[in-house]
Amino acid sequence: MNYKFTFLLAWYYGIRTISRGPSYIIAALSTPLALLFLVYIISDGSLVKYALVGGFIAIVASVALQSSGDAAFFRLQLRIQDLYVASGVTPSDYMIGLTLSYLMFSLPGIVLYGLLGLIYHLFTLFSVFMLVVVLCLLVVATSSISFIISSSIRHIRNIWGIAGILSILMTILPPTYYPYNAIPRGYLYLLSFTPVTPAAVVAQYSFGLSPALPIEFIILVLETILYFALARYLTRWREK
Repeated sequence: MNYKFTFLLAWYYGIRTISRGPSYIIAALSTPLALLFLVYIISDGSLVKYALVGGFIAIVASVALQSSGDAAFFRLQLRIQDLYVASGVTPSDYMIGLTLSYLMFSLPGIVLYGLLGLIYHLFTLFSVFMLVVVLCLLVVATSSISFIISSSIRHIRNIWGIAGILSILMTILPPTYYPYNAIPRGYLYLLSFTPVTPAAVVAQYSFGLSPALPIEFIILVLETILYFALARYLTRWREK
């Protein structure tokens, strides 16, 4: 693995993007914060802890999913992948670098939700540890879905609508802002095609909000491996 390239790519498209375009951060936070406000108002505060925990999940997942547009732009317009064909950079280096950049770009939102979590006394050592594990698995899984999408389209104009729709479907329909046991078990398993669902289930248990459902953690790990392997297979260095 080319660690230097991976971390430089992550820094440039993650931290540098934050400093170059703060408005992007506001745009990324707008939907999760708006949903948090709506949940607080509608539930009279009773579900606010679920919404806070779900906010961590939604921010990381939505940033990674919507970034499929960036990955497609790099491949189709800038053809940046063609530059790496004759170099020592592998598709895995490129994918991991961009994945880390998405996680770095999510840091302002994670910090904001962390402060809100402190106000509501959400955190324990166990919950923090599990949240870090879940978010790391989630960013790899959702970034891999972005690579799968961006590697499958033929024209850049198609990606923006697809990315927006998937981001909404895969972060709002799953139990990110409400208790997962409010969904019949069959529908819960049906929604588990998106890694956001098992991530939310595991996070809710870790924060003591809902009962444990160990099968969902297994699903999250397996989906992360599966989606990354598929993305690695589909990622192209050059057009054929």
